[in-house]
Amino acid sequence: MIIVLLLALVALAVLGSGHWYLWRRLIRDTTPAGSGLRRAGTALFAAGPLLAVGALMGEQLAVPLLVKRVLAWPGYLWLALFLYLFLAVLAGEVIRPLLTWWLERRATTRPASSPTPAAVAPASAALASTGPHAEAEATPPAGAQPTTPPETPLATLPETPSAIPSATPPETPLGIPSATVPATPPAPPVLSRRVFVSRVVGGAAAAVAVGTVGAGAYGVLNGPSVKRLTVPLARLPRAAHGLRIAVVSDVHLGPVLGAGFCRRVVDTINGTQPDLIAVVGDLIDGDVETLAGSVEPLRGLQSRLGTFFVTGNHEYHSGVEPWVAKVRELGMQPLRNTRAELPYLDLAGVDDVAGESDGGGPDFAAALDDRDPSRALVLLAHQPVVIHDAVTHGVDLQLSGHTHGGQLWPGNYIAAAANPTNAGLEAYGDTQLYVSRGAGAWGPPVRVGAPSDITVVELASRQA
Repeated sequence: MIIVLLLALVALAVLGSGHWYLWRRLIRDTTPAGSGLRRAGTALFAAGPLLAVGALMGEQLAVPLLVKRVLAWPGYLWLALFLYLFLAVLAGEVIRPLLTWWLERRATTRPASSPTPAAVAPASAALASTGPHAEAEATPPAGAQPTTPPETPLATLPETPSAIPSATPPETPLGIPSATVPATPPAPPVLSRRVFVSRVVGGAAAAVAVGTVGAGAYGVLNGPSVKRLTVPLARLPRAAHGLRIAVVSDVHLGPVLGAGFCRRVVDTINGTQPDLIAVVGDLIDGDVETLAGSVEPLRGLQSRLGTFFVTGNHEYHSGVEPWVAKVRELGMQPLRNTRAELPYLDLAGVDDVAGESDGGGPDFAAALDDRDPSRALVLLAHQPVVIHDAVTHGVDLQLSGHTHGGQLWPGNYIAAAANPTNAGLEAYGDTQLYVSRGAGAWGPPVRVGAPSDITVVELASRQA
């Protein structure tokens, strides 16, 4: 418990410091102090960590599904946006000095600018008023009498002070006294090079992050694509050549992905017309009572040999026994350390390794002992890490999920380090392992560099 608390504190510290760094680069360095934009940006980056924590904690709260959705959507989307803002701003730290250097070099190599016509006009007018022509106009012609303004006799001046002409400034053509018209408008504030560079780099980082998250969310919500794969098996008889298995994993129905998304997955699977359907774990994120309506479309899955299910780690987080009973009621056949003898092959399934904390987990002996070794054997196991046990027990093909293919780049590097195979087909001796990227998404409904899929594995007989 103490270790979990320490990890939570470390995660909060990282989240808080990351938000402070982004606020400093995207808000403080680009907006004037006290401005409305500064206040709005500060409020956004103060609310961001609260939204993220609310989304993560909301799934554990005993509240209606609608409340969980209100917490989950903005919080999880902000987490994805935070990740790519952080990566983009970090990349901007490399671009920032290069852009500053280019601007300084451009300023030092620019030729001196010539005076503009607006600047020359006043000087020309002044020169004209003091030039030789002006002097000629001021000098009367020879022989002409100089003209002087007539003097006003003192007796004719008005006696009342109000009638005495005042020395008021002349009026402009619009009737406004010329003394009240400003000579020149105030110059706009000069934008410093540092602020300019911060705005360019910050704006580009924000555009890249928003575009990346938007495209990744669209890819998830639009539903998984169909991936087709042919896998030859040595022990598969000719009569089973071309048998199609629809592999679906990691749907993660919950506060974010609900009944509508589930219906889209079901329609996609049925559209492939599979011979059998393999659901290899992490179907849900939540308890049965909350998500009963979200999983109802699964009742419509159609295949010739049936739909089979094995547990994932999220089933154990959400109450494994109630969920096993629920999927059976929906028409699926759970394979919990057991096997089904189908025409031409054996289909086995083992519990997820997350069950080991409760005394359960995968039991290969229970699932595979006393079977006919001449029959082809396909194993359903949520996590790829059990592949070495599968090799030991003579499995021909293991179908797994769990990794999501990393889901959010650069998470693919982390997933590849933690699993023997991150995604796709790989051979381990005589056993082949196929790992699906999954149909849904956990946490943020966003995928970057790891598109969702439903895979149709077509088995091929080497004897055909």
